[in-house]
Amino acid sequence: MKLTEQQIDFFNTFGYLAFPNLFSSDEVAWIIEEFDFSIQNFGEGKAHDGSKRTMFGGPIEHRPRLCSLLDDPRVLGVAGGVLGEDFNYASGDGNYYTGDTGWHPDGNWGQLFSCKIAFYLDSLTADTGCLRVIPGSQRPEHFVRAEKINPNQSEELFGVPPQEFPGSVALETNPGDLVIFNHDTYHASFGGGAQRRMFTMNLTRHCTTEPDLETLRKYLSIHSPGGYNVDTGASMYYPTILDTADEKRLVHLWQCVEIHDELFPQHARKAYSNLRPDFLRN
Repeated sequence: MKLTEQQIDFFNTFGYLAFPNLFSSDEVAWIIEEFDFSIQNFGEGKAHDGSKRTMFGGPIEHRPRLCSLLDDPRVLGVAGGVLGEDFNYASGDGNYYTGDTGWHPDGNWGQLFSCKIAFYLDSLTADTGCLRVIPGSQRPEHFVRAEKINPNQSEELFGVPPQEFPGSVALETNPGDLVIFNHDTYHASFGGGAQRRMFTMNLTRHCTTEPDLETLRKYLSIHSPGGYNVDTGASMYYPTILDTADEKRLVHLWQCVEIHDELFPQHARKAYSNLRPDFLRN
């Protein structure tokens, strides 16, 4: 799968892309089965009572079949078209969401540095908790950022409820759809039920310059197991995604592992040191 120039321009301008029906019903069935097993057995899914969000780390990293999503040509095409074919996979989170999620960005990098791929595993509409975005809000010059407007205060500021914030878009989804958005893009959901299933893959561009490497260090100091003081037992990632990786997958893993181990040596694992594929070593 390869993104068109129009899709890349759309993403760069508006900060998101949606792909309906990217996965077949058969694929959706096993993805849901694997996700449900993971959140029940590796997260706190069994204790979820709908009173608050339940989240666990590394949602694709515990099961070999879910790990293969990082090898899927469609995922590689979407992520690679936006961030470059040698993008970094920087883990993610799996969720049972409850209720509303107010407007927020996941980062404030001021550039196209990191993105999030989201898989929604339940049919969601504007009234039942689908993802909403404010197109273009990833840009520093967008009025939300430039004028420091909090969309969550739109009722007080403009007499408009947050879910109707002017210019926002509701991205209604069905299982099998995929959404990718810039970490800096403002997003939210409203009207959702008590157990909305969703998991993410966090991605960054591969870094070669010292300023980019410093940005990745800052990113991983926040968005990483070490940043949350979580010991995966396998450095940056839970072991399965590393144990089952070939050289093509390692292209997307090694840089985060190396920098994460520099930042958080207490979580480093010798068995996973020097993951850089042979053809990428100096």
